[in-house]
Amino acid sequence: MWRGRLAVLVQADPQAQPQPTPSQSIGAAFELQGNAQQGSLILLTPLGSTAAAVHWTPDLARLQSNGQTREFASLNQLIVHLLGTNIPVTALFGWLDGQALTSEGWQVDLSQRDRGKILARRQAPVPQAELRVVLED
Repeated sequence: MWRGRLAVLVQADPQAQPQPTPSQSIGAAFELQGNAQQGSLILLTPLGSTAAAVHWTPDLARLQSNGQTREFASLNQLIVHLLGTNIPVTALFGWLDGQALTSEGWQVDLSQRDRGKILARRQAPVPQAELRVVLED
């Protein structure tokens, strides 16, 4: 299990169709367990209560937030719904383990991994995105 804080910033995409998309950012404390195929992610408010819970299997991803539950055919579809862009889940689990896995368009900086810090950026395709993770001991 991993715990810490994460921040995701997705830049605005003025070329998006049918309409331009604004920049989006999400930051929260988190608890993550499992792997890219099956697991759970809990996002916490600053006071420690659950803001959102995500559970996934190879066949289904479920988002529970604000008293509502939504289901998606895959974790990638759920992430795109939340952020407006995809995050490389398989690579992310590798990065958390200190492995510099590659993912198309993404560059990861694990130089501070021994201090619990991970930075990943995607320049292309648009929209550009940035993922920052700070792990707790």
